[in-house]
Amino acid sequence: MTSNSEPARSRRTEPILITDAQPSLLEEHAARKRRYVITMGIRALAIVTAAIVYSTTHIVWLVLALAVLGTFLPWIAVVMANDGPPKSRQHVNRYQSRPDRTLENPQAKVIDG
Repeated sequence: MTSNSEPARSRRTEPILITDAQPSLLEEHAARKRRYVITMGIRALAIVTAAIVYSTTHIVWLVLALAVLGTFLPWIAVVMANDGPPKSRQHVNRYQSRPDRTLENPQAKVIDG
């Protein structure tokens, strides 16, 4: 008898993940779109904040910093949206020759008959 109160054969709504499979293309695309929208939202907020700061306080360095942020964020957003997930590094099992495991002596004389 098991010590937990859950029945031995409980039905789960989602299957157990047993592989290191990548997310589906739809999930990956949705994540990239979400990242793009968030970045562009930050850009819009930076530009509006720059306008408000300039009209109320005239702090030039802050306005310039927010304007530069608003200028470069579209480029950053596009680069991030077009970037896919990193490729996993897999070890490739290549043959490593060992001199102590050679089958024939390379200095042997070959006799054609």
